[in-house]
Amino acid sequence: MTDQPASTDPSGMLRRLKRRFWQPPRAHGDVIEDRTVSFLELFYDLVYVVVIAQASHTLAEHISWRGVGEFVVVFGLIWIAWLNGTLYYDLHGREEGRTRVFVFIQMMLLALLAVFTADAAGAGGTPFAIVYSLFLVVLSWLWYSVRRQDTEEYMALTKRYLMGMAAITIAMAASAFLPDEARMVVWAIVVVGYIGAAILTGRSADGVRLGTAATDSLVERFGLFIIIVLGEVVVGVVSGLSDTERNVESVATGLIGLMIGFAFWWTYFDFVGRRLPAARQTALIQWMISHLPVALSITATGAAMISLIEHAGDDRAPAPTAWLLAGAVAVGLVSLVATMHSLADYRRLQQVYQPVSYALFAAAAAALLVGWARPVPWLLALLLVAILSAVWMFAVDRWLRLDNPDDILPNAGVSATPGGSA
Repeated sequence: MTDQPASTDPSGMLRRLKRRFWQPPRAHGDVIEDRTVSFLELFYDLVYVVVIAQASHTLAEHISWRGVGEFVVVFGLIWIAWLNGTLYYDLHGREEGRTRVFVFIQMMLLALLAVFTADAAGAGGTPFAIVYSLFLVVLSWLWYSVRRQDTEEYMALTKRYLMGMAAITIAMAASAFLPDEARMVVWAIVVVGYIGAAILTGRSADGVRLGTAATDSLVERFGLFIIIVLGEVVVGVVSGLSDTERNVESVATGLIGLMIGFAFWWTYFDFVGRRLPAARQTALIQWMISHLPVALSITATGAAMISLIEHAGDDRAPAPTAWLLAGAVAVGLVSLVATMHSLADYRRLQQVYQPVSYALFAAAAAALLVGWARPVPWLLALLLVAILSAVWMFAVDRWLRLDNPDDILPNAGVSATPGGSA
């Protein structure tokens, strides 16, 4: 009996498919410097639009100190999930079937997570914790598969990382059986512990051997996440105008509020967006971690828009809404200072970045002052737009004072002049 031709042999087809479409992940250090963000990554990030929208909607309905605290914790968990998924794909992913399958598994779990995100601080907390734990199990397995082919120099570090992931997974799974308040405390410890561990790892002796690198594609992914949360400002304005009487005051308040989102876009992408962090490991960690409060503050701005538009006819903006909106703007501006100080071009353009840092601190204080004053809603939004615009114009003036304001920032593909491009 003759053997089947190789082209129709089922076992041969499986071997070829496995060799081509089920490859192991790239090992630590195997960084593709010039790769671009794939369509799969864009699809993956799209799921986070839904998850974040659920968290933002809950904050919009519960604007209080408690509501803000719960939002910060839940958003922190969402961001940690996104960060781990993003880093894995950027550092170890491939354009083949195995990567696609595991990305789609993550997306299914994230879609399910979104169902329980809106009520994660209450009745939805138990299923949220269970689904989040399953998501971490998938990520831990992916990182473990990387460790299986790592060289000796990475073994100790990846072991500690996996132990940390295991600890977080166990904590999240155990929190499913706790009362609501205790569960939120555990989640807060997870978020703070993760950030603290990242900072300590970046400062440790082994931190310089993480096998990570700030590639153009990673910078682009962080920028895309900022665009995702900027979308929440648009959603907040549309939701606010849809749920209230549309008159001159409400429409004006909504459109001016939308300009806050525009101003955030100008501020982020002209000050820090599309720019690589410094080669130091501490700078990379600072650059990544500082994006958390930036993204959080923009999302909170969108949540505040709904209430601001609903009270557009009031003589003064409601105190919780005013403080949430102004506080979010202030936190976002201060966080950008930390991001700027981590950039590769900070020292080379210190004569620009240093005074702009001071201006951002001053603008944050001015935003809080506006929130304390609680003017009529449309004026509150307009004053915040003016503050953001003033900082941007100050930065432009500083850039234009350079001997060569069209100097191209290395590896960033953008002009030193805000908004410019190569």
